Amino acid sequence: MAEDGEYYGKHGEPRKYDPTFKGPIQNRGCTDIVCCILFVLALLGYIAVGILAWSQGDPRKVIYPTDSRGQFCGQAGTELEKKPLLFYFNIMKCASPMVLLEFQCPTTQMCVEKCPEKFMTLLKAYTNKNDFEYYKKFCKEGVTNTMGAPEILRLGLCPAMLTPSKPFTRRCFPALGQKGKVITVGNISSFDDGYGNMRDAKDLVDGVKNATVVIEARQVVMKIFEDYTQSWYWILIGLVIAMVTSLLFIILLRYLAGIMVWVMIVLVILVIGYGIFHCYMEYAALKGEPGANVTIQQLGFQTDLSVYLQIRQTWLAFMIILAIVDVVIILLLIFLRKRILIAVALIKEASRAIGHVMCSLFFPLFTFVLLAIVIAYWAVTAVFLSTSNEPVYKVFNETLCEHSRKLCDPANYTTSLMKAQCPDSECLFAFYGGETVYHKYLIGLQFYNVFLFFWCANFVIGLGQMTLAGAFASYYWAFVKPDDMPAFPVFSSLGRSLRYHTGSLAFGSLILSIIQIIRVLLEYLDHKLKGAKNKFAKFLLCCLKCCFWCLEKFIKFLNRNAYIMVAIYGKNFCTSARDAFFLLMRNMIRVAVLDKVTDFLLFLGKLLIVGLVGVFAFFFFSGRVKAFENTAPHLHYYWVPILTVVIGSYLIAHGFFSVYAMCVDTLFLCFLEDLERNDGSPERPYLMPENLRKVLNKKNKSEPAQ
Repeated sequence: MAEDGEYYGKHGEPRKYDPTFKGPIQNRGCTDIVCCILFVLALLGYIAVGILAWSQGDPRKVIYPTDSRGQFCGQAGTELEKKPLLFYFNIMKCASPMVLLEFQCPTTQMCVEKCPEKFMTLLKAYTNKNDFEYYKKFCKEGVTNTMGAPEILRLGLCPAMLTPSKPFTRRCFPALGQKGKVITVGNISSFDDGYGNMRDAKDLVDGVKNATVVIEARQVVMKIFEDYTQSWYWILIGLVIAMVTSLLFIILLRYLAGIMVWVMIVLVILVIGYGIFHCYMEYAALKGEPGANVTIQQLGFQTDLSVYLQIRQTWLAFMIILAIVDVVIILLLIFLRKRILIAVALIKEASRAIGHVMCSLFFPLFTFVLLAIVIAYWAVTAVFLSTSNEPVYKVFNETLCEHSRKLCDPANYTTSLMKAQCPDSECLFAFYGGETVYHKYLIGLQFYNVFLFFWCANFVIGLGQMTLAGAFASYYWAFVKPDDMPAFPVFSSLGRSLRYHTGSLAFGSLILSIIQIIRVLLEYLDHKLKGAKNKFAKFLLCCLKCCFWCLEKFIKFLNRNAYIMVAIYGKNFCTSARDAFFLLMRNMIRVAVLDKVTDFLLFLGKLLIVGLVGVFAFFFFSGRVKAFENTAPHLHYYWVPILTVVIGSYLIAHGFFSVYAMCVDTLFLCFLEDLERNDGSPERPYLMPENLRKVLNKKNKSEPAQ
């Protein structure tokens, strides 16, 4: 105990021997009651916000395009059900810079059944009955054959011209093409704009560009969605393989911990080594290929990400990154080779503990379900809040007008003073907003939604940690295992956590949530200041982001160990956090070496599972193996299912290994307490297992000398 003696006084007094202590205390009281009440009130407020959002919101606003009257195109059960497409009267007006500011073209927009398929001007169509009937499909209601063409144009009932268009994201855009270097629309390079002027097809380009500010991004999203619809069942199979592999790995660790750790280390190095070899082969294969020597910087951002795999620099970057990772792992293993033996002993004991508490392996599913509910509630509430605005109409005009961009009422705009002063102006739907008290505080409700999401998510994660800690602590402190353990250790621990320590969980998760919301605000400020030239502000913001990132990591570490102490002793959060921190500080060397090496080995296990499943997914979806060529789905981006399987495999492996990590952390704290409480004498024997005592050169005095 000499090692720990240096820290006494500075970091609290060690635990005294207590003959009545036999693991997690059963007779305990409620802790942090004020935080518990605050959390319950916050949840009730969260439910109220959800109900308010659901009563006010309308998700159709993000699903259907909206015409100039604020109606939804193609909405089932309405008169526009058979008119799913949005048509712009004059797409060239979308070239205005105001479009980028207000995301609304200053031209009439209406819902149509089909996009125009041919060139036509109102003046020419008016002279032919059949053409005019076709033309009226793209006009407002109220157009009759008795009205003259000039009157129709003056009243803004019809567009001056129609251009061949194609539907894209439920909107009609000119069917632009190219002959040589000349822009065409409908195979011609110029057209009549309906007012007797000949315009070049290239004049439509700016309008289409501004009208489709997010079109390319949406196109990529649609392709990704299509890839998911084609490959979802194969993705599920990949995730099932990851789950089976993780479970098999955990079971093997139970019986072959020592061998499995070394096999895991070797396999991780080999998998990464194969990745380096594959990247080199791809790099060498592209030598001499046209365009392969283009740099990523020269290529710029491309929506088709597979383009990057056709240049050598991409594979060179992958190869360098994997080589660095491999070298770092090998160096760490060389320097920590002696400490790995201690970590293996701890993993063996964790395997035994999990063997006695097998249901703990499936407890992350309970945590996952609760997290899924929290995420779903947050997402649905966010969508309803963001769509709970009312349609706002503004004045749009072609000539100078003092009422331009002012609010207006479309119901009586034709007889209003603004229309009289600006005859060519129109009252069009602009965006969704509102001036009521509810709409003024909408941003505050969104902030509350995000904050409660963090708080609830952290609470659920903390509940999982405290439950597992209580179950594994009951294993460690049982004098005769498993006879002295509760019949259902996980359920007993879950019941204690919810009954007595909801307040402590709320307290710890509240502190973490405040730090996380500050980080979100800092990221928002950083995004806003990207174009700023104040270097000091950027430097200060960077420092703050770094500090709060470190603080978040420290609070997560402190919370985790505080929850373990709460689960064992039943004290409040602050006392438990202090006791855990001082206990770790009194054993700093052991913490730095033993616990972190174990975490590193468990991380290698996750890396191995992800690597194996990822390599299998790569060969399957990329079609590199002939046996899978006819089986694998044909995709726009084969990296979409691969990336999904890799991320999903990591989350699944993390779920299983998080049980191991929590078990190791709990046993480690119990082991440190054991060293302080007991001295190995017959009256105060160590409760740690024999193999751990051997590795640490500790023994009970009643045992024969080794």
